[in-house]
Amino acid sequence: MSPPMANEKKPRPAGKTADEMGKQQREISVSEFFTKNRHLLGFDNPRKALLTAVKEAVDNALDASEEAGLLPDIVLKLEPTGEGTNPAPPASQATRFRVTVVDHGPGIVRQQIPRIFAKLLYGSKFHRLRMSRGQQGIGISAAGMYGQLTTGKPVTIISRTGANVPAHYFEVQIDTKKNEPLILERKEIEWEKHRGTQVSIELEGRYQKGRASVDEYMELTAIANPHATFTYHAPDGETKVYARTIHELPEPPREIKPHPYGIELGMLLKMLQDTKSHWVSGFLSTDFSRVSAQTAEEICKAADIHPHKRPRDVVGADGERLFKALQATKLMAPPTNCLSPIGEQAILAGLYKQIKGEFYTAVTRPPAVYRGNPFVIEVGLAYGKHPELQAAQPLVKKPLAEGEVHEGEDDNELARVIRFANRVPLVYQQSACATFKAVLDTTWKNYGVSQSRGAPPAGPMAVMVHMASVWVPFTSESKEAIADYDEIRKEITLGLREAGRRLGVFLKRRERAAGENRRRNIFELYIDEVVAACKSLKGGKLNESKLKAQLLEIAKKKTGGEKTDELLDKKAGPHGLPNSIIVTAEGVEGDVPASVPPEGAPEAAAPAEAPAPEPAPEPAKPTKKGKPAKKAKPAKKAKPAKKPKPAKKPKPAKKKGKR
Repeated sequence: MSPPMANEKKPRPAGKTADEMGKQQREISVSEFFTKNRHLLGFDNPRKALLTAVKEAVDNALDASEEAGLLPDIVLKLEPTGEGTNPAPPASQATRFRVTVVDHGPGIVRQQIPRIFAKLLYGSKFHRLRMSRGQQGIGISAAGMYGQLTTGKPVTIISRTGANVPAHYFEVQIDTKKNEPLILERKEIEWEKHRGTQVSIELEGRYQKGRASVDEYMELTAIANPHATFTYHAPDGETKVYARTIHELPEPPREIKPHPYGIELGMLLKMLQDTKSHWVSGFLSTDFSRVSAQTAEEICKAADIHPHKRPRDVVGADGERLFKALQATKLMAPPTNCLSPIGEQAILAGLYKQIKGEFYTAVTRPPAVYRGNPFVIEVGLAYGKHPELQAAQPLVKKPLAEGEVHEGEDDNELARVIRFANRVPLVYQQSACATFKAVLDTTWKNYGVSQSRGAPPAGPMAVMVHMASVWVPFTSESKEAIADYDEIRKEITLGLREAGRRLGVFLKRRERAAGENRRRNIFELYIDEVVAACKSLKGGKLNESKLKAQLLEIAKKKTGGEKTDELLDKKAGPHGLPNSIIVTAEGVEGDVPASVPPEGAPEAAAPAEAPAPEPAPEPAKPTKKGKPAKKAKPAKKAKPAKKPKPAKKPKPAKKKGKR
């Protein structure tokens, strides 16, 4: 036989038949999908995975406590663990951690524990239009699934709903094929807490301090939730306590019905099939917000649909006409009681406590709407360095030529942009977020802050932006960036401009006062020479101190007077700057929150001792009892002692005599 030709092609295998391909088709559970695509949930790498697990557990604890009407008191503990029987390595070298979050909330009923922690897309918030941190019912169960994939360990839960009820202990995992919980162990145990929940997840992670770390996340969470207390046990042994600065819960958000402007045709057709109303007019007025009975009749008339028609019979062309009539009707914006913004005073309290600065301000925009969903934008701004850091630097600096900088001054320092959505910090995907884009597009040079093209403003500044909404439009399931809607971008920009204007007023006042102070210093340099010259002209017969004081007073008046002193010393409050704080070594002025002041400004608490004059009422008592005190009123008659005024009349007589 001759050898086969080198270029001879092998026969191509026969293709699969339709029957063979049909046998390969099968359903994919959501658990299987996210097992292979865990990066969509924020578990890209070990460092980010550790933060994501902490975030989901803390968010659940905050939501549960607030919904139960309890001030949140949350404990977070990170512990490095070893593989198998190996001892735990140092935190910086560890690759496995146990994340434990304990809250003092209402607890979880026994029947719901396995599904909450071991089933994806299971929760109580997806179908409700009200502000909450969680939305999708994925977070905490996804963290448990990641721990199961990387360490093989189950999620451990302890929960108790009351002092008279036993605590329930569970160990659960996810059946990724069925997306159902697998209960490995359950029992009743003794627990020292009267109520609350404890969750422990062992997972593969990496602990590192700095930006986008668990440490930063806890600090930012304390800023956005000043009504909560956080105790953080870091894996390196350090313990940090973020005490609450506000002792009242925020106004609880209420659930609302969907707004007609926020639905699409397919959703309307589904609602028509699922409604319990018997008439189309009743469906419109009861299943939607801001649609009254009269408005419902008008919508039916515009759509050429009888108001008493059964909703299930509205299909096809009738449904399209009804949808177009809904969109064309002028309706009020949806109610905003479904939102719970942080509030200007609470933002000031959080920034003032966690960030050391010189000037603080906060802005809360009026409610707005995107796609029928109400939302509120809040902006906070902290500027400058703490007075302790300024002590070594002169307040009034010498003017420099263009391009020069003062020695020791970092001209390349960029402002820190802090992003929040429903009180949750967003620490990843900053450049993809509408918040960051709005900060870049704002012209900060108009407010006295330097800025390079396409970059955040430069200087010692922190800009905080918070979006509160019933449905935050995140760019992905990991909830790391806000989508760029025109309505959202507009509100963020307006809030940034208002905060920037207040900062500009503060900087211009300080700059003007510094300029006047330089002029005054120049005048004072020549006053001694002027006094000496005047003394020589008078032949040495001159009160030098009196003349110098008079000249100093003139120089003071010509250079802004007491206003310059107040601005330089910052003894005056921030007039014309609502919801703002100015911090100096002398004290704090402005809308100071009733909270524990940061280091370096203990004087802020001094005004609280103002009630000391209360002893004054004590002497008032004897005046009421002792009627002779009323006789003291004739002492007031002594006021007619104004009669000495005529005694002043002889003075002009003397002047006439001189003339």
